[in-house]
Amino acid sequence: MTSTAAGDAPRMPGSPTPDSSTPGQRSPGNPKSGDPKSGDPKSGDPKSGDPTTERSSLTISRVLIESRAFLALALIIVIFSLLSPNFLTVDNLLIMSSHVAIFALLSLGQLLVVLTGGIDLSVGSILGFTAVIGGFLLRGVPISMFGVTLYPSVPAAVLIAIVLGGALGLINGVLVAKFKVAPFVATLGMLYVVRGFALLMTNGRTINDLSGEEALGNTGFEWLGFNRILGIPAGVLIMAVIALVIAVVLGRTTFGRWLYATGGNERAAQLSGVPVRTVTVWVYVISGLCSAVAGIILASTLTSASPTAGNTYELTAIAGVVIGGAALSGGRGTVRGTLLGAFVIGFLSDGLVLIGVSAYWQTVFVGAVIVVAVLLNTLQYGRPSGGKRGTRGKPGKPGSPGEDPAGASPADPPTAPASAESPPTGPSSDSPSPDSPRRGSPPAD
Repeated sequence: MTSTAAGDAPRMPGSPTPDSSTPGQRSPGNPKSGDPKSGDPKSGDPKSGDPTTERSSLTISRVLIESRAFLALALIIVIFSLLSPNFLTVDNLLIMSSHVAIFALLSLGQLLVVLTGGIDLSVGSILGFTAVIGGFLLRGVPISMFGVTLYPSVPAAVLIAIVLGGALGLINGVLVAKFKVAPFVATLGMLYVVRGFALLMTNGRTINDLSGEEALGNTGFEWLGFNRILGIPAGVLIMAVIALVIAVVLGRTTFGRWLYATGGNERAAQLSGVPVRTVTVWVYVISGLCSAVAGIILASTLTSASPTAGNTYELTAIAGVVIGGAALSGGRGTVRGTLLGAFVIGFLSDGLVLIGVSAYWQTVFVGAVIVVAVLLNTLQYGRPSGGKRGTRGKPGKPGSPGEDPAGASPADPPTAPASAESPPTGPSSDSPSPDSPRRGSPPAD
């Protein structure tokens, strides 16, 4: 017999020592055994692998990522306030806000399209075209057949231009929803068509002097661009009203729930009774209306209409949506974040002008901001899994219910290893039969 210390169990000769490892038995030095030196969270060591510390760090990181637009705007205000004493004055803030109103209106319309998983590249061209239409009507419409020239009133000219913008959006929506044209292709074609019509109508020249004449009854167009209500520019108030309406629609109406459902999983939304085609058409119509309103406000501010107005504004609109935290894959995004994104773009551009930075460098800075915003979106939402609409979302971590470490679908139960006691053939009672529907698939008719 081997001598043992007090309290130790006697060991027979040839029995395994505590340091030796056998199948099904873990040694104290094994990291999986809960040794305090192994860094196992269950070991009780507060300095190593504390789940509370990890959770708090993840929470802080998540808050920083989700608040990136607000933090970026605050950082821009602080930096340019230090570089220029005129940046944070009330007059300059109101002027910059009136500039932001144009970008924000385009971004709000773009947000609705992005929420469905689409994209609208024609917003800048629709802006320029509707501005040209408004200016063309205010300068008079000659009717050679009767030898007269019609001068519509300002409200009539504005209404016609806005309705035309909605009609162009309707064409985009029908192409995407009914004829299944890719949103990128459909709206890119509309971008060139609309821009070409604007150039043809004006022969490439700007329509100037839209102030009108009292005798013709077409004065007051500059009211939208120069008038202030309670000290706030009219364009900013119009932007605020439209943003409030869209926020209520997205958060309080059935159409808003349909819109998010369409962008999150189009197939599931169809099976749930959501009119996906109707929703898709309407979001492009609203985008066209927002672009037309922005075009009228811009023409009113400049008292002129240029056929090249709004050039590359579609990229600015997309930037505002992305910086605001919306996912380009659809189903995620808010009005609040989009407005913050538009203010980031507008304040950054105006701040660079104020400190005398070249316009070429402005393009570089804006592009860098867009790239960083997309990277942060990837961190927040993850890359779309599967590449199909309906499989969007953040992939789960290995071992979590969202993703199997080996790459198997969450609906597939893990296969148990075969043993000598288990029958070689025949389905188990726990595994689904070939005829039974998989989890997440539509029910059989």
